[in-house]
Amino acid sequence: MDDSARLMEVFFDVQRGLPRQGPGADASTRRALALCAGLPAAPRVLDVGCGPGMQTLALLRALPAARLTAVDLYREYLDELAARAAAAGVADRVAIVRADMRELPFPDASFDLVWSEGAAWVMGFDAALWSWRRLLAPAGCLAVSELVWLRDDPPEEVATFFASEYPAMAAAQQVADRFPAAGYELLGRFTLPDSAWWDDYYRPLAAKLPALRARYAGDPTGAPVVELTATEIDLRRRYPDCYGYEFFVARAR
Repeated sequence: MDDSARLMEVFFDVQRGLPRQGPGADASTRRALALCAGLPAAPRVLDVGCGPGMQTLALLRALPAARLTAVDLYREYLDELAARAAAAGVADRVAIVRADMRELPFPDASFDLVWSEGAAWVMGFDAALWSWRRLLAPAGCLAVSELVWLRDDPPEEVATFFASEYPAMAAAQQVADRFPAAGYELLGRFTLPDSAWWDDYYRPLAAKLPALRARYAGDPTGAPVVELTATEIDLRRRYPDCYGYEFFVARAR
């Protein structure tokens, strides 16, 4: 197994079994959805980078007439979503598609709502705005969350960490200013509450750390990933006012 495959194996092990693969909450999903003005009664929804689909199910509950397409590159997440959808009795309303978000296999104007929570960074936030615009029907909505700076003077420890882990990270207002040039009217935005980091993500992830440390002790690939995860959680505990996830909702112009 090459280094990149081994790294991915460790990453999935660290993330496996969590309710979410990043910060978010059903309440925040519903709040963002409320900003999506003018959706049809039975909207066509695309969830990009859906992961195991906690927000997918929240959307299906909030939009009982919607038909939703959920896309992710990783089969493990899609299988988990399929199981969750079946258990929730909504499997008949969600199409599960394995695809790369950079090359989504859908015709132009296929969706009334394109949704993506914490995943646009994979292809670059600006690239996502431009690429996904073609998928929206006239006056369709885009709802996307992105990691942003909430202060322009973060402590050096925090700045150094994210300079390595997410060098493209920008201030919330800078991100908001990108929407008009990409063909959108920004309808609203808000910062996810700190509870959205902890309840379904960091708290269950932190509970896994002792077992992960034991499993990867002395492993030159796995041990650094586990310790990086522990550092990430610790920084959030100490500096929650410095950075956050911002939810942006926009309409295609």
